[in-house]
Amino acid sequence: MRIDPLDAHDRLLDFTQKEFDIAECCQDLINKKPFGDHPFYIFAHARTDDDGVTKRLIWQPRLTRPSPQTNSMLFKGFPGTDIVHIIWMIPAREMWDQYQKGKLTQNETICQSIHDFQHNRERLETRDPEDLSDAEIAAVYQEMKLSMQYRKI
Repeated sequence: MRIDPLDAHDRLLDFTQKEFDIAECCQDLINKKPFGDHPFYIFAHARTDDDGVTKRLIWQPRLTRPSPQTNSMLFKGFPGTDIVHIIWMIPAREMWDQYQKGKLTQNETICQSIHDFQHNRERLETRDPEDLSDAEIAAVYQEMKLSMQYRKI
């Protein structure tokens, strides 16, 4: 098989230009204050486009903690600050071996997240005591709804 060096170079450029910084993505969402001054979760999960090949990362602000799933990350952001807590980072299942202890790409946060996902999922699902109550969450959503209706007028 012959590889065209120019083609390989173009692929390298394409790959390196797609890099992103997780901290920047989280901070961008925090700065937007999607729920006012309330702390919120940032749920990042990969989705495949309609072409079946291209993958993209969806960054979703949430007031409630989602269920843990493979190929996802969960952070908690605090508006008005640059503080981001990592709740979990769970890669795709076929990549798990790469992050094991003793490997070059070992990562303690990812190892712990994978372990908890396999053996202690309750720890990942447990609601944070500082989270808003269901009634408070409903009030925030109601306020957002009224604000959007007011903008339409």
